[in-house]
Amino acid sequence: MTLTAQEVKARAAELGFVACGITDLGPSSRGDALDRWLRQGYGGNMRYINRQAKKRKDLRLIDREARRAVVILDNYYYPETAHADSIPRTARYSRSTDYHIITLKRINQLAELLLEHGAKTARPYVDTGPVPERELAERAGLGWIGKNTMLLRPGLGSWFVIGSIFTDLPLDVDPPFATDHCGSCTKCLDACPTDAFVEPYILDATKCISYLTIEYKKEIPAELAGQLGGWAFGCDICNDVCPWNLRFATEATIPEFRDRGELRGADEAFFDRMTEGEFEARFGDTPLARPGLERMRRNWRNAWGSLRKT
Repeated sequence: MTLTAQEVKARAAELGFVACGITDLGPSSRGDALDRWLRQGYGGNMRYINRQAKKRKDLRLIDREARRAVVILDNYYYPETAHADSIPRTARYSRSTDYHIITLKRINQLAELLLEHGAKTARPYVDTGPVPERELAERAGLGWIGKNTMLLRPGLGSWFVIGSIFTDLPLDVDPPFATDHCGSCTKCLDACPTDAFVEPYILDATKCISYLTIEYKKEIPAELAGQLGGWAFGCDICNDVCPWNLRFATEATIPEFRDRGELRGADEAFFDRMTEGEFEARFGDTPLARPGLERMRRNWRNAWGSLRKT
């Protein structure tokens, strides 16, 4: 029995994904822009992007058997809990179990549907591998890439994880999302405390709080550390001020995305007192595991220090 695109989308909805689109694979329309971005050093120490560049510019190289990508959006938005705005702060997605775990468990079930209907390959990705998730989602008709470089979807905003399945099934594709709805708004650009946006649609990651607290491995430069504004892991500022989120953000239906409250009441010495074993037990299945204990100590110290400067 032939599997239709609508059946795939219906199954995605059953699994709790808020949107699903399908696109074919081929050269990126943003390949030249990626090359310029890397040449200008805006990727900082994320050398893996350089290594992945060829595949990011031609999606056919990611999986040579695949002909389609099924792309999903997984809403993780929950309203702030009473303690979540206490300081220091961490990005909203970091307060729950790791989204890789939450989303991958369910996207694997969607991949199983493809395999049951004759797919020889159905490889899932959730913010992993050389996949340019936002461009792929735009190609699948799920939204546009905004001035803050986030994918935005009408009627939803940008509080979501993007996942994809590369498959050889010849599913019908969706038209790409062709309209930019940012208009003249610059709220996200104006709100960035480190001026990380070179211009609309271009982010200098080396100045981005998310990069500095997650990807950057050395001591955060003093001039930037003082501008963290209390952020100890990631940053939600450009999401928080976006009118599309202020108007359309909808509470998630997946309970695993709720704030686990692991940082409730944490004081300035919280991570300094913690052993590696204690950190692993408490945060091993959360996004905070990515920087690890030593860098979270660095982040926590800098976040508190930045608050004293404001």
